[in-house]
Amino acid sequence: MDMNQYLSMFIDESNDHLQSLNENMLQLEGNPEDLGIVQVIFRSAHTLKGMAATMGFEDLASLTHKMENVLDLVRNEKLKMQDFIFDTLFKSLDALETMVQDITGGGEGKADVSSIVASLQAIENGEWTGGNAPAAADANQSPNTSTPSAVELDEFQYSVLDQSIAEGHRVLYIEVLVSEQSQLKGVRAYMVFDLLERSGEVVKSFPTVQDIEQEKFERSFSLYYITTKEAQELEKGIMSISEIESAKVIQLDQETLQQMTNQVAAAVEVADAPVPAPEAVSLNTKDSSKDEAKPVASKPAPPKQAAAPSRTIRVDIERLDVLMNLFSELLIDRSRLEQLASETGNNDLSDTVAHLSRVSTDLQNIVLKLRMVPVDTVFNRFPRMIRDLAKTLDKKIDLVITGAETELDRTVIDEIGDPLVHLLRNAVDHGVESIAERVAAGKPEMGTVNLRAFHSGNHVFIEIEDDGKGIYRDNLLKTAVKRGVVTEEQGAKMSDDEVNQLLFAPGFSTADKISDISGRGVGLDVVKSKITSLGGNVTIHSTPGKGTNFSVQLPLTLSIIAAMLVRLGSEKYAVPLSSIVETAIVQRQQVRNIHGNKMITFRESLIPYLSLSEVFGVPDFNDADEQETEIVVIRKGERLAAVAVEEFIGQSEIVLKSMGTYLPSIEGISGATILGDGQVALILDPNAFIK
Repeated sequence: MDMNQYLSMFIDESNDHLQSLNENMLQLEGNPEDLGIVQVIFRSAHTLKGMAATMGFEDLASLTHKMENVLDLVRNEKLKMQDFIFDTLFKSLDALETMVQDITGGGEGKADVSSIVASLQAIENGEWTGGNAPAAADANQSPNTSTPSAVELDEFQYSVLDQSIAEGHRVLYIEVLVSEQSQLKGVRAYMVFDLLERSGEVVKSFPTVQDIEQEKFERSFSLYYITTKEAQELEKGIMSISEIESAKVIQLDQETLQQMTNQVAAAVEVADAPVPAPEAVSLNTKDSSKDEAKPVASKPAPPKQAAAPSRTIRVDIERLDVLMNLFSELLIDRSRLEQLASETGNNDLSDTVAHLSRVSTDLQNIVLKLRMVPVDTVFNRFPRMIRDLAKTLDKKIDLVITGAETELDRTVIDEIGDPLVHLLRNAVDHGVESIAERVAAGKPEMGTVNLRAFHSGNHVFIEIEDDGKGIYRDNLLKTAVKRGVVTEEQGAKMSDDEVNQLLFAPGFSTADKISDISGRGVGLDVVKSKITSLGGNVTIHSTPGKGTNFSVQLPLTLSIIAAMLVRLGSEKYAVPLSSIVETAIVQRQQVRNIHGNKMITFRESLIPYLSLSEVFGVPDFNDADEQETEIVVIRKGERLAAVAVEEFIGQSEIVLKSMGTYLPSIEGISGATILGDGQVALILDPNAFIK
């Protein structure tokens, strides 16, 4: 991957983090006992380290890692902040700023920071003269195996737990110790997991489920668990299993979950960090022994270059919202002026309005682009994730990404990442079969997961489609009835689409066995709630034996769109131009009735024919009385439909206004707009007409 395209973003964000670090360090110096500030500083340093390592600036990442180790001791109350520590950390920040300035000027971000690294290492090891050596030394002791530090959560698993807590579910951390006399540790562990699976979901276990099944563990195992049952009730149930010596069940809230995750991440990094050789400590030093005899200070420091001015600025999203609303009002007035100029016939007024229209159109394009971001910013992290999952599951997966250049509003981009992670993990884990199963079914060993994005009307669709085993209706209903989600009578009356929607029921799962990766149902209710909160929805289409398609519909959340204005009797409607394929006129005899549905022939294929006057009950127009009717051919993805109207008014830029809380949600209507003559026109949602 070419990292140059992200360099300017890295520089901007690094400067932001360094500014934040300096400000919070000054605040901490005034109140050294405030661990909340230490947490903020630690997170900034951790983010900066990750960014630098990703971009390949190893010296910057190494120095930040040393700072992070010291801050970790402070936030875990194993070290107290004192003057020497403050001085060393401030020197580290100065060195980091110098490195970033060097990168901005086209350099590699290298600097001689051996003395700073040595000071940080001494603080970490308790070898400095500040009097905190015993506390610091405790950090190097092996962690107690009874603490939760053994279980490490990835981003997906943490997201599931955090959102489950937010939605009112109980998230528990459970530690189980099998009796030393037990000859069947794996069986006892299986009985515990079987008990837990009856009333909730296991999100992560340590050791892994595979290791536990193969008895590759000593006597204890631990796990994170989502349920609706009380902790005491579960603890009593676990202890009722024979040869279980002890069980500890702890209910977590969001704060304790965050603390546990931070402790685990720090413990893992410290455990994995190699002991630095002298050459590694002196980042730009070839012979450390010579440096001891020859002070570094003897080399004159190069003149400090002035920082290159940044070519980007950060703007609060709320300010962009205000700008968008103001421009929307300007657009309405522009339409009114155009109509007045046309009615009066004044040439000077017409010329001025024409110039105003050209300028406002350019301004409109700029305003719209300010908030738009390609979905590639989210998609580009998935190939590595899928590769790691496939390797873990011993599967062959080909991730095909299309439409990564599709643009979406920044606020939606920021929120859509986690739901897509959930859906992709489900597709890989439970959608695509194992290699043996695929070969037996006559499929290629390599499974395919398609991730595609495309515009349709004033929405963006993101689809995740696998060529796996699909979803079987009977299995879904059997599980739903067993878990009390629906009754057998209710299930018998449900359509296939309604049955598929049961996957989004809280805690619902069809997984046959426990998985550390995902389970169909684990997190899918979180996906649904997140997408719904963004004003979108998610649908499932599945063919047993062929695969499953999850389609996520999201609003662009833009307030200005190009539309075709049409008339139906005395009413006016707007059809988003991006959904229109073409317009045409059809004769009455061209409309055919097939199995009770009206159809017309369009470019050698049959497409549905919809009468807007019937759909909306327009009193003063009925296309059934017309010998020929104007139609608008609309599309949703690859599907087409023809919508009958009375008359085309013309193309116009319109302001999308919400219907607010005064009217209920009306199918087929996405909003309203104010026209130049002051009339209100309803904006059609073409996606609602194509199922």
